[in-house]
Amino acid sequence: MTSQMTILVVDDQPELLSGLQLTLEAAGYRVLVAEDGHLALEQLRGESVDLILADIAMPEMNGYQLYECIRADTGLVRIPFVFLTARALASDVRYGKMLGVDDYLTKPVKPEDLLAAVEGRLRRARDLAGAASEGVRAPQPSPPAPLDLPPGEHLTERMAETIVVGVLRIAPAQHRVWLAGRKIDLPAREFRVLEFLARRTGDVVTPHELVQVSHGIATDDIEAGALLRPLIRLLRRRLGYSVGEMGCVENVRGVGYRLIAPEG
Repeated sequence: MTSQMTILVVDDQPELLSGLQLTLEAAGYRVLVAEDGHLALEQLRGESVDLILADIAMPEMNGYQLYECIRADTGLVRIPFVFLTARALASDVRYGKMLGVDDYLTKPVKPEDLLAAVEGRLRRARDLAGAASEGVRAPQPSPPAPLDLPPGEHLTERMAETIVVGVLRIAPAQHRVWLAGRKIDLPAREFRVLEFLARRTGDVVTPHELVQVSHGIATDDIEAGALLRPLIRLLRRRLGYSVGEMGCVENVRGVGYRLIAPEG
């Protein structure tokens, strides 16, 4: 069913853009093109896209920034995103994968390798969509009630622990979060960052401290900041804040992040 699949290709080199378009169209895909991130976002506002293939080094809005914008938009977040770039250093590849990108291809790429990566990501997206449509949505669980334990038995301190910051409640052992009584589902990295900030409510935590918690690596504040920015944006969106709002996760410019008590 590849003829029904639409791919958005983003690259600031017209010759390469044309070559990619011809390769993909020959394989039966419908192809949209854009020469920078801003034009790509305009395409996405008016077109339904099944996969995005983007360069990194582009003027105005680079590939990393485009990826962050897409992952912060709930209407676009499920679109598979693949980097195709000449940036082949191991650190570049590692950084792209740390962001959570679906695949990272380096130029020059053989047509067969490109098509294999594209088809693999589209098949994975179809499988996930099919599983979601076939599943029955489970009711959202309520905040845990105190357990009725047999005489002489007690909860461990870790199991019983609940972190409370205003209307925010975190149960670390259960990997659960509630904001003003509403359950919030968080991926592991975002949960670890929120828990760490909650344990130091009001304190400014440096990026390199947080990236050790979220990614398990030691690095400087510059690289750590680049890794954390998209993660913090997604965390704010999941907590219900609009694009551009810091909410309860404040950014202290040039220093780090801190958690303040959210308003009810």
